[in-house]
Amino acid sequence: MFGLIRTTIIALVLAFNAGSILAQDFQKGLTAAQSGDYVTALQEWRPLAEQGDAVVQYNLGVMYEKGWGVLQDYAEAEKWYQLAAEQGNAFAEYNLGVMYEKGNGVLQDYAEAVKWYRLAAEQGNASAQNNLGTIYELGNGVLQDNVRAHMWYNIAAANGAEKSGEWRDQIAAKMTSADISKAQSMAKECLSSKYKNCGW
Repeated sequence: MFGLIRTTIIALVLAFNAGSILAQDFQKGLTAAQSGDYVTALQEWRPLAEQGDAVVQYNLGVMYEKGWGVLQDYAEAEKWYQLAAEQGNAFAEYNLGVMYEKGNGVLQDYAEAVKWYRLAAEQGNASAQNNLGTIYELGNGVLQDNVRAHMWYNIAAANGAEKSGEWRDQIAAKMTSADISKAQSMAKECLSSKYKNCGW
């Protein structure tokens, strides 16, 4: 019995130390990236990303998308974003949406962009909410819908997205009072439901 308890304590200490080491590796990578030393950041972060750390996977996606310390490689960026997004990382979901909307490194696919924007928007990502407003305003991958565009711009503006309020007001000029009222009610319902009832 004592041996089992001792083994468990040793395992917990090793796990704690491993977590501490991983945190130190993340911090080393972060410090390096912040100082522009992306080569060191990549060395510190790649093992963590390969072990499944969603934040680090997202960071590697950004590095490959932007070409920071590595050759710009959209396919590699998409791979890391995908891994992070599958774990629910809203920033990775948003960036995947942008890649699919613009066709950067992937075939342009508005439906896929909408899918990733929605997942990020449901987590409160204001940029994704804003982009959904644009998607609905233009009818890219969805039926054109000024009411939903107004709703998403309104939500994004409430969450601090720059310009969203301005774009909401511009689209409102093309809408009836009844449609504006409906969009405002939908935005209120979406916000109060924590993005679960957003007119999907």
